[in-house]
Amino acid sequence: MFGMVRPCTHRLGERLTAQWMAHLCGLCLALRGQAGQFARVVTNYDGLVISVLTEAQAGAERAGRRRAGPCALRGMRRASVAEGDGARLAAAVSLILASAKTRDHVTDQDGLLAHRPVAAAARRIAGVWDKEGARAGAGVGFDTALLVGAVERQPGVEALAGPGTPLLAVTEPTETATAAAFAHTAHLAGIPGNAAPLAEAGRLFGRLAHLLDAVEDQEKDAASGAWNPLTATGTPRAEARRLAADALHGIRLALDEAEFTDGRLAHVLLVHELGRSVERAFGEERHRHGAGAYGPAPGNPYAPGAPPHPGGPGDLPPPPPPREPRGLIPGCLVFVGMACTCQMCCGTYEGPWSRRRRDGMCKSCGDCCECCSCCSDGCQCCECCGCCDC
Repeated sequence: MFGMVRPCTHRLGERLTAQWMAHLCGLCLALRGQAGQFARVVTNYDGLVISVLTEAQAGAERAGRRRAGPCALRGMRRASVAEGDGARLAAAVSLILASAKTRDHVTDQDGLLAHRPVAAAARRIAGVWDKEGARAGAGVGFDTALLVGAVERQPGVEALAGPGTPLLAVTEPTETATAAAFAHTAHLAGIPGNAAPLAEAGRLFGRLAHLLDAVEDQEKDAASGAWNPLTATGTPRAEARRLAADALHGIRLALDEAEFTDGRLAHVLLVHELGRSVERAFGEERHRHGAGAYGPAPGNPYAPGAPPHPGGPGDLPPPPPPREPRGLIPGCLVFVGMACTCQMCCGTYEGPWSRRRRDGMCKSCGDCCECCSCCSDGCQCCECCGCCDC
């Protein structure tokens, strides 16, 4: 479960990459310690932002680091990993949200979950994750009922939505959940004054998560008949793009109001990388609907959509339909295999769940000198807004 924030190590630079990996491994190990080995499949990039924010406020020494043993996903290398309340809060949130997503897949009878024995096993796993997520949350003073309540309200909100319903009415439960999680990092770090700005950053982060998921899935949802907030409310893509841009701007302003001991990684993830995620989601749309998407290019009889020509490409059979997505559990198994073999780092790979072709993390980074090793080379990144020492 990668999530929105997918940084490239080329842009992060050596120091921030080490911090990023410390939080990623810390979340993975916190999940294992809380709910067993299988729970590690719910490690996700968005969840570890909570761990990053906690350490950004408290500092690495107070937040906690430890030396972890060799791991296959690190090429059997040892590493310094984040531990402590930030990692445990990230694990609690990840478990609760993964449990909700599993139940959604069961309800929708996705893939193998259409079979009763598999669905029953998935429900049992979701129940374990609910219980352990609540226990982990209680251990750090966080009431996961806030997350559970938001998840339970979402279907009712969607059922009431129709043409003309404000899109932000649909995103509200997600915003409420992420706002609570972000704000709690301020209490863990002992800086309660940060709770309000981080709650605002979390609210907008949740809005973006919902928006980008809707944008990326709209065509697939239309083909399968699944519910999509943009389609259901009649919201144009241009309006969704405007809301995404407003959310990005609001997150940056909220981070500027918060007090950090070392906020460089948090800034890179929540300003630069989140902005790239928005561009990636809407950029894919521009690519799909570019020249030739609605008909053949003038003067080109072999362009996509051109009528068949004897002896030409029009005589070829249509391409095979896209393959059916994998269910949750098979996709998790494929994900683990891909992660162990580093298939998702560079080049292209087939998405473990969607089965769509995707670029590896290092292939999609574009121009790595695009002002975002985050000022490691002394550039005037974002008017040098605190993410570097220049």
